[in-house]
Amino acid sequence: MNYFDLVPWIVFLPVLGLLLNILIGKRLGERGSSLVAFLASGGAFVVSVLQWLSLSAHPEAHIVKFAEWINIGALQVPWAFRVDTLSVTMMLVVSGVGTLIHIYAAGYMHYDVRYKGDPAAYQRFFIYLNLFIAAMMILVSGDSYLMLFVGWEGVGLCSFLLIGFWFNKNPDGSSGMENSNAAKKAFIANRVGDLGLLLAMFAIFTLMGSLSFDTVFARAEFINPSYILAITLFMLIGVAGKSAQLPLYVWLPDAMAGPTPVSALIHAATMVTAGVYLVARSAPLYSLAPAAQTTVAVVGALTALFAATIAVGQNDIKKVLAYSTISQLGFMVAAVGLGAFVAGMFHLVTHAFFKALLFLGSGSVILALERAHHPIDGDHEQHHEEPKKGHAFDPQDMRIMGGLRKVIPTTYRVYLIGALALAGLPPLAGFFSKDEILTDALHANPLVYALLTAAAFLTAFYMGRQVLLVFFGEPRSHAAEEAVESPPIMTWPLIVLAGLSILGGLINFPGLHGLTNWLEHTLGHEFAHATEFNLTVALTSTLLALLAIYLAWTLYGREPLKAKAADPLAKRLGSLFTALQNKWWVDEFYGWLIIRPYQRFAAFLADVVDWRFWHDWVHDSLIARGFRGLAVFLANPVDLGVIDGLANGLATGARGLASSLSILQTGYVRNYALMVFFGVVSMLAYLIFFS
Repeated sequence: MNYFDLVPWIVFLPVLGLLLNILIGKRLGERGSSLVAFLASGGAFVVSVLQWLSLSAHPEAHIVKFAEWINIGALQVPWAFRVDTLSVTMMLVVSGVGTLIHIYAAGYMHYDVRYKGDPAAYQRFFIYLNLFIAAMMILVSGDSYLMLFVGWEGVGLCSFLLIGFWFNKNPDGSSGMENSNAAKKAFIANRVGDLGLLLAMFAIFTLMGSLSFDTVFARAEFINPSYILAITLFMLIGVAGKSAQLPLYVWLPDAMAGPTPVSALIHAATMVTAGVYLVARSAPLYSLAPAAQTTVAVVGALTALFAATIAVGQNDIKKVLAYSTISQLGFMVAAVGLGAFVAGMFHLVTHAFFKALLFLGSGSVILALERAHHPIDGDHEQHHEEPKKGHAFDPQDMRIMGGLRKVIPTTYRVYLIGALALAGLPPLAGFFSKDEILTDALHANPLVYALLTAAAFLTAFYMGRQVLLVFFGEPRSHAAEEAVESPPIMTWPLIVLAGLSILGGLINFPGLHGLTNWLEHTLGHEFAHATEFNLTVALTSTLLALLAIYLAWTLYGREPLKAKAADPLAKRLGSLFTALQNKWWVDEFYGWLIIRPYQRFAAFLADVVDWRFWHDWVHDSLIARGFRGLAVFLANPVDLGVIDGLANGLATGARGLASSLSILQTGYVRNYALMVFFGVVSMLAYLIFFS
């Protein structure tokens, strides 16, 4: 079996889906629009499965050249797809989990667009979602750093569009300025990281004369090690931006402003995994720079622990999961920094399963409260709680939940599976992947092992706290009492992800090493070594997780939180809990160090260029009076004769040209999109047949 030539369709199908929604999405309606998007993403998954089947029979890397792209002197970069075991692993995760998110989003957005009062946004959402999948597929399938960078920037653009999706609406109907600010924050923070990756690419091309992976890796061993160190550290800046590591992690919690399916897509299957993939793909470079490897590992471990502490103090159900994502990404980054590339990729895959489950599960909880608080679309009429003045109803606040296991049992069961998998309890997927990282860390760097173990303990604690606050005890609001289970189109993807969270450990089960053997075809035996099961590490992490869950139960389960009661952890930790709730005031520190000085400088420049300041100064000067006299003397022959005549002639010509071109401006976006589509097809045809 050889389906390698089909690999371009992993990008073409999502692009085709978004183009169809641009052109005829409104005619198709909600069902048709979401079906087109689902089929596009699902088709990409089918093509990814075919690539997996082909590699199973022919495991060596295959390069599928699609077209000539850049050919400028020494810079020759074709648009070529790389099909190997590493890229196909990412293809399967992105398209597989992404397709489940598409299904779920069809149900979730049906309600969300109505709560926001903008049903027309439904098609726009799925256009962006397909674009996200297409960009991520370019990133993971490119055969060069430059093609990877195209996808890298593409997912950055999509995150901006989706995080700020409700730029004109908040859940309470107020201005969406907070949402648009979150989108800009993500965009700017990622541009800082992108600068690091760009510098790395410039250095690679300058030193090695190419950006293609095979050529770069073959020539790297002949380059001065200090240059390789600089390249890999520049890459780390890119990783810190895209995979939300210290100090550039601050954008990811604010990304919760986007609709919940977006949170799942960004945090589980796409954008944030790009940094981990970049380090794994660049394994031959990092192996030549031990200092860079150590730096990556320590940054990842510190991020894992730091973010876990913040998650302990959050009350927003999605914010807890957001900081958990940052922490778990720290585990992955630490693993690839230690040279445990298989362990890092193993955790990337299992984390995609249970974190997508948790985010989508949180969306089911949020929607259940929304439907109880504000029934629409056939929901039976219920009491609508009017929020007190200055206190908008917040369906994401865990303090108004409680007792939900009785009213939304399906969501509760699958959420519990995801939480236990994240906590690392056997035999769930998170146990095997997390312990593989801990085992490698114990052998390679005891400091990293200690930091990750502490982070694992806090992970089990904050997930225990969350489950107890959300699902146990008595309802702490009328919305929690009257919550309604989500429709099957949302619960079935949750059930599938719950199954994957249970069975995902089989991917690299101890003794079988399936993923290790698979990735060895790409990474080689040197970078894809098998990690044997360590009973001491497994027992230690499991006992610590159970202890953390027990501590959470003593605080939140033995005496469940009452409505409007103070958090029991706040009573015990005092000012420390305040620091955790305020995220260690990192955002405030960045505001003091960077944002406010920049704003003051911008205000100063605005005053400097203010025309009134200069007008007042110039108007009263002797030189200005002299120029005014000369202007009056020359006004009639020069100004009125030459300048006005030339200006009037240009204006007449411009009006004529505008009138001729106005027939192209129909006012219909679908017509403009169709012209763009024909233009793209024409350019591709020229590149394929005439270049």
